[in-house]
Amino acid sequence: MFYTKNVPAWERLVRIAAGVAGLVFATMSWGVSGIAVTAGLTGAVLALTGLAGFCPMCALAGRKLKAGR
Repeated sequence: MFYTKNVPAWERLVRIAAGVAGLVFATMSWGVSGIAVTAGLTGAVLALTGLAGFCPMCALAGRKLKAGR
């Protein structure tokens, strides 16, 4: 791997759930709500960082997982 995971398991689950919710909202309100594109992009990023277990912004802030997690 080229990266070290910096998102704990509980946060990964929350990110995936929030990402899916954002994508569902975006698909349901596409063309109706102006915020649908933003919700879709945010949902996609959250879901991908949750699936990968790596967040580039957390890495820039210096966040690391404790040993054994």
